[in-house]
Amino acid sequence: MPDSFPLPSRNVPVIDFLATRRSNLAKSMAEPGPDADTLKAILTTGTRVPDHRKLAPFRLQVFQGDARARFGDALAAAYRADYPDHPEERWQFEAHRFLRAPTVIAVISAPKDCVRGTPIWEQQLSAGSVCLMLCLAAQAHGFGAQWLTEWYAYDSRIQAELGMCDGEQVAGFVYIGTPIQAASPRARPDPDEIITHVNDAADIG
Repeated sequence: MPDSFPLPSRNVPVIDFLATRRSNLAKSMAEPGPDADTLKAILTTGTRVPDHRKLAPFRLQVFQGDARARFGDALAAAYRADYPDHPEERWQFEAHRFLRAPTVIAVISAPKDCVRGTPIWEQQLSAGSVCLMLCLAAQAHGFGAQWLTEWYAYDSRIQAELGMCDGEQVAGFVYIGTPIQAASPRARPDPDEIITHVNDAADIG
């Protein structure tokens, strides 16, 4: 670790990358996923996020290989218990959710006791930042990435499967793989409609 980092300077490739960033659909990913060294780099970069008081209020679980199918069995069982009348095809769809990409990372918000003065909300924002940073890091390494939650992020049975404790939440599941089709543009908010420039007291409120 260096004693200091260089001051920010204009970086046109990064500007262009961020200006055109677009999620790749998990259903449009295929093998290969990142190898061990690349995955380690993605995970290391992904956890370089704002973190008030350096609490690391998050933890990650990486699913690859057969572990994706085993987790899918838990998804299918939970879904089937809730919707026993749904067709077999739908249960199979749930079982195959983690098979949509070769690598799936569960990002779990795990806030520390607020006694140190860092509000829980700030810690949750830090965990959310990990999800986005993982996507950016994966795409910077040439892979597709998508941040999803879906129903199972909020299901207590699946949370137990992930070994989650009281107060923890799934910030997201980040799917990483090789995209088989280019991402298409999507509508974005008009900056003029959501941004206010506060230049003096008269602008407040």
